[in-house]
Amino acid sequence: MTNELPPVPQAFPDLPQFQGLMKPCRFEGEANHLEITGSIPKEIDGVFYRVMPDPQFPAFQPNDPWFNGDGNISAFHISNGMAHFKQRYVRTEKFIREREAHRALLGKYRNKFTDAISFKIRSTANTNIVHFRGKLLACKEDSPPYAMDPITLETFGLYDFDGQLPSCTFTAHPKMDPISKEFVCFGYEAKGDGTPDVCYFSFDKEGKLSEEVWMVAPVCAMIHDFAVTDNWVLFPMIPQTCDIERMKAGGEHWQWDPELPFYLGVLPRHNAKGSDWFHAPNAFPGHSANAYETPSGEIVFDLALSNKNVFFWWPDKHGHAPSPHEIVNNMTRFTFDPLSTNLELPPPSKLVTDDLEFAKIDERFMMRKHKHIFFDVMDHPHTDFATVAPKMGGGAPIYNALGHFNVESGKYERYFPGNTHLVQEPVFIPRGNDAEEGDGWLLALVNDLNAGNSELHLVDTRNFGSAQAVVKLPVRMRPGLHGNWVDGEELRVSV
Repeated sequence: MTNELPPVPQAFPDLPQFQGLMKPCRFEGEANHLEITGSIPKEIDGVFYRVMPDPQFPAFQPNDPWFNGDGNISAFHISNGMAHFKQRYVRTEKFIREREAHRALLGKYRNKFTDAISFKIRSTANTNIVHFRGKLLACKEDSPPYAMDPITLETFGLYDFDGQLPSCTFTAHPKMDPISKEFVCFGYEAKGDGTPDVCYFSFDKEGKLSEEVWMVAPVCAMIHDFAVTDNWVLFPMIPQTCDIERMKAGGEHWQWDPELPFYLGVLPRHNAKGSDWFHAPNAFPGHSANAYETPSGEIVFDLALSNKNVFFWWPDKHGHAPSPHEIVNNMTRFTFDPLSTNLELPPPSKLVTDDLEFAKIDERFMMRKHKHIFFDVMDHPHTDFATVAPKMGGGAPIYNALGHFNVESGKYERYFPGNTHLVQEPVFIPRGNDAEEGDGWLLALVNDLNAGNSELHLVDTRNFGSAQAVVKLPVRMRPGLHGNWVDGEELRVSV
């Protein structure tokens, strides 16, 4: 923390992460009865929640990364063939104190030593928004979540699970067991910045803490997403490491380590006594699709994986980082014995070699064998880059299509929204509780860079090549990180 407040910027800097598509939205409000082309089936009833990093003030730190912005929650209520929209910022401590000061006060990404003032909780609550027992939880993995009203989007405050939260941090990707309704969670840097401690914990369907296990990782590094099976929990570690002395000197929280293996923590899900840390050659694990166990007891784990540093804005100690166009994530499958004493992971297979991310499955099959995977994908020939490149900005992942891969049949389908359009993370909506796996709709926010607006595209998985409906939004939405679909009946029961 500095002794004197730094100067107040009056405009967002002329940097790629704040211009074009990446220009902050900074809108709060609502709009009902949105314009729709095509038709939304009457069976669809629920809310698509998503969050975007959306700074309310320009940062005083130079070259602030795009996902250091305040969490702004969008809620798209869809029922009876109609769509309604509401958006509101999470009222974090940071947001409230900066609004009172009329300026940015938070310093570098996850570096409290660069702040203009002291915060009790530095969270921006900008990474994921999940529904849990009648509340929305706005998650940022360096802190507890913030609880919000799922209807009004009012912020209730920090949420510690009725005093049961064992870790000072909370994952941005908790998992809900679709059968037992157990809420499976973890926190890394669980005892504070720079600590290698990882805390695994879960809550039963009544909201009571049912598991708590503490582990020490091989190194203090980022664990953004994870995966769960019936009997195991997997923690893929990104080789971005933390060093407190570097932070105290004003440096970055994270630094890429090209010499560090790709570590995969493997822990029994119930009654665990300890964990093993499997390893593979240096790689960047992206988001998990799913994991499950085979009849023989092996674990199958599908995730996006790159051999490059995807977070290129945090280079290695020599300043080396790949160019964004060099980074490719493949849908990768690891199959291994969790009881093996050989902790070297067998070589994985590549399910899809196109550049992809933000995988989703039919969540009714989470933690069990799946055959359908949906994701964002980049297919260069289908985009008019001469038109959109000057309007893209930079920093966020860029994808121009939605993909659907059937693991069993090998069938691969793509939906292209248009040659000036870019897609964001999709959500899957099942056609009904008893529908076959993967039978339903994919819903995603889409940005039309030529028109400068945003839309929701609804794609029927039975006819994946075209949109069944396009919902026109009244504001341009900045790229977000994550979101989830919540069925209307679940909201009505929990409220």
